[in-house]
Amino acid sequence: MTEEYAGPRKPCDLVHGGDECAAVDEGYWGDDEEEIAFAKRWNCDPKTLGAYGEDLACELLKRNDYIILERNWSCAAGEADIIALDDGCLVFVEVKTRAGGDKGFPQEAVTPTKRARYERIAYSFLSTYDGVDARVRFDVIAIQAMPNSRGFVKHIVNAFGAGA
Repeated sequence: MTEEYAGPRKPCDLVHGGDECAAVDEGYWGDDEEEIAFAKRWNCDPKTLGAYGEDLACELLKRNDYIILERNWSCAAGEADIIALDDGCLVFVEVKTRAGGDKGFPQEAVTPTKRARYERIAYSFLSTYDGVDARVRFDVIAIQAMPNSRGFVKHIVNAFGAGA
């Protein structure tokens, strides 16, 4: 981390209630050269596709005024794809990218097991930084790459919130 960080302080700050989940359809990409180049790379191995998806997710978050704190932050509990700040809220983002539609929607891969793992990762992150004081939220960015050089991005805000 390059900036001084002020986020949640203790496990009880890991709240899941309050707001209902909000899915934000970011829409299709494929209108500008950079996005088309990304989409044309959909036919690659899953690890490479996942890295492309994380790059796209970071760009999406930055365009929406999020501050990216960490990418691929790892600890004994696992790895968080993106950790960002959104208006004073510490956001742990799981990015799921899929090519084609034969395996279902990308967000369907975020299981209760993965949710529990992300909560442990958040606890570990918070334990690493003393004196943090912010709300915590868990988002999912689902990217469906399609063979026609287009794709669809869905940002599910507060994915682990009430009703999740």
